[in-house]
Amino acid sequence: MRHNRHCGVLLHPTSLPSKYGIGELGYEAHRFIDFLEQSGMSIWQVLPLGPTGYGDSPYSSFSTFAGNPLLISLDNLVGYEDLSMIDLADRPDFPEDRIDYGKVIEWKIPKLRLAAENFLSHKNKQTRHEAYKHFCKSKKKWLDDFALFMALKEHFQAKAQSEGVDGAIWSNYWDEDIALRDPLAIKKWKSELKSEIEIQKVWQFFFFCQWMDLKGYANLKGIQIIGDIPIFVAPDSADVWAHRDIFCLDEKGSPSVVAGVPPDYFSATGQRWGNPLYDWDKMKSTGFKWWIERIEATLELVDIIRVDHFRGFEAYWEIPAEEKTAVKGRWVKALGKDLFTKVRSKLGVLPILAEDLGEITEEVIELRDFFGFPGMNVLQFAFEGSASDPDGQNPFLPHNHNPNAVVYTGSHDNDTTRGWYDKACEADRDHVKSYFVCNDMDVVWAFVRAAIASVCQYAIIPMQDLLNLESDCRMNLPGKLGGNWGWRMYEDHMHHELAGSIRYLVQLYGRLPE
Repeated sequence: MRHNRHCGVLLHPTSLPSKYGIGELGYEAHRFIDFLEQSGMSIWQVLPLGPTGYGDSPYSSFSTFAGNPLLISLDNLVGYEDLSMIDLADRPDFPEDRIDYGKVIEWKIPKLRLAAENFLSHKNKQTRHEAYKHFCKSKKKWLDDFALFMALKEHFQAKAQSEGVDGAIWSNYWDEDIALRDPLAIKKWKSELKSEIEIQKVWQFFFFCQWMDLKGYANLKGIQIIGDIPIFVAPDSADVWAHRDIFCLDEKGSPSVVAGVPPDYFSATGQRWGNPLYDWDKMKSTGFKWWIERIEATLELVDIIRVDHFRGFEAYWEIPAEEKTAVKGRWVKALGKDLFTKVRSKLGVLPILAEDLGEITEEVIELRDFFGFPGMNVLQFAFEGSASDPDGQNPFLPHNHNPNAVVYTGSHDNDTTRGWYDKACEADRDHVKSYFVCNDMDVVWAFVRAAIASVCQYAIIPMQDLLNLESDCRMNLPGKLGGNWGWRMYEDHMHHELAGSIRYLVQLYGRLPE
């Protein structure tokens, strides 16, 4: 029996073409699904889908359960008469190749607010309003806290701006009674912010309706979606505010220790992410309830889960909150085995991929393999420091791959393969050309071919590599403040010639959907 092999593309929805400055879940997203089908692909991998905060990073979201309103298709809302084309006639001249987040937010959020107000006033749309009521009831576990959190955030942010205060998050600026969730304060603010809370809920309804329609279309075309769960959540999030007991926080709600990674390939001082760390003992005492609900909610939106920073489930890098870098941290054991055992007992065997890059120990490998989670191979890592690996032992080299794994040419944190190769030292470039028997011009497609040819069950290619794009098109540069997450593809990138070239390789190496 043939081993089930898959090939797909890594592309976050924000990178899709759109006339409204940022990728959306409407026509172009459906067209991208068509492109994947034409290419013989069976996977679409996305980054976390939550509402983004400071820095626009999908890995720093206001909620791990909610969707990003900026992805909502405005044209779709016109179709439902929540907006009119006249409402959108003042659309600015957005750049096609980059997201200007400030410009998008300034223009799009008022349009979404108008759409929500129109939806709420259209009482004659009975069927849709019944669907909205059902949505609010079915998502109540997280939706009520999230909508209140966002309404409070907007209220206190406006107050902070009027007072010239920067960096106002719930734990250091909100009134203490509501920051610490006093029941009387919650009742008071729910009443005072009722209209804004309702708008937040409607935005989530819009997002979930559009995303589930898109996912259904993808599944109908034989495309599965890989979604991303970051191991940690943002300190300025509804998750931390509503569940302070499962995080390591001080009496005011600020993290006492924070997450990151030690110095590595990406940064000489490590990465101080700033996320609060979990109180694993407390989580265990609850039967890992929050994690189980989080995984269940994610599996409603995607078919396969990629768990980011998997090694943090075995041991995590704990940094004192007062430290400015990640250098003075320490490894602390986590309860990953207990967690995934409980998850399996509650939800069964799950489609989980483990992002196992970085400083990986035997204990991390043991945890990954105990549950049978596929790990990751990044081809760019196979050729770095080639002089120190004369015998071809680098585990990322294609001939060393494990079938139960995912191979990437590069990830969202890597440079594009063209950019990486152009910056590589001469020895590494020579190794690439010898290994693939290719010239400088054909290197990127050699990487693509090698990934698809690999024995790994999954082969995932960033869209930038399929397009042979340079460094200015990379998605993220870890440690860089600002300017990340902004790349966008052009509409004519999804052309038949490219789809045909991809399909040839997908078929040649046995990855066409069955």
